[in-house]
Amino acid sequence: MYEIARSQLVTVRDCLRFAVSRFKDANLFYGHGTDNAYDEAAWLILSMLGLPLDRLEPFLDARLLPEELEKVVEAIRQRAEEHIPTAYLTHEAWLGEYKFYVDQRTIVPRSFIAEILRDGGLEPWIEHAELVHRALDLCTGSGCLAILLADHFPDAEVDAIDLSPDALDVAEINVANYNMGERIHLIDSDLFTEVEGETYDLIVSNPPYVDAPSMEELPAEYRHEPEMALGSGDDGLDITRKIIESATTYLNEMGVLMVEIGHNREVLEAAYPNLPFVWMDTSSGDGFVFLLTRETLVEAGY
Repeated sequence: MYEIARSQLVTVRDCLRFAVSRFKDANLFYGHGTDNAYDEAAWLILSMLGLPLDRLEPFLDARLLPEELEKVVEAIRQRAEEHIPTAYLTHEAWLGEYKFYVDQRTIVPRSFIAEILRDGGLEPWIEHAELVHRALDLCTGSGCLAILLADHFPDAEVDAIDLSPDALDVAEINVANYNMGERIHLIDSDLFTEVEGETYDLIVSNPPYVDAPSMEELPAEYRHEPEMALGSGDDGLDITRKIIESATTYLNEMGVLMVEIGHNREVLEAAYPNLPFVWMDTSSGDGFVFLLTRETLVEAGY
């Protein structure tokens, strides 16, 4: 089929139709930037051709050069047959208006924390951006949240930690792309191990949080991502527990901790009935990101 496509497809419109059909036949899972076959196909094709992602219509009837067609058809094949996420094929992922380089050394960026920062959701816990002088991004992956922290808190120095040297190599690319190398410090560390003695006004984390049963049922697309960036024990909370139970040591007196935990709210609240979690509003509800202050952690005995 793909050999025939290489000889018969001519225009962007042809490729778009072909891609949508293949994606629907393949029963792809969408969760890395789009939620349907058409948008996925448009993103993949426009990116492969180096065209603006928000301007499909002017290019629909443009004829492709042979090498362009080969590149597009092969990308469509990889997406449909191998279920490789489009972000890995295009080496780009987006969080709102922020674009990041990504490859299979790290998880594809996605986080409700990004929209909370964008929408000013840390008030009243942090009333003014200039109050954050030091911030920490735990499990930084591609470095996306560290970059957002540095952008939203322009007076802050940001430490960005990950246990994966490969992920930190990707993060280094993104930090360089945003010219933030002087403010963001990438650290190879198992959570807080390499920042002993440091304290922060704000700690954020989008750690691994998939529980063991869900790991067994992950769609093929997610199996292209590093396993260590997804799973976190039987109930998905192994790393979150470590963060909660260590955070007071690394938070300043008025410090704030914000962590994303996926669908684990009920399990977390049952595990820590004495902690007054504040659940942050997101586009998908209020059960995915919690906030705790150092004060409330200390009062609860942590």
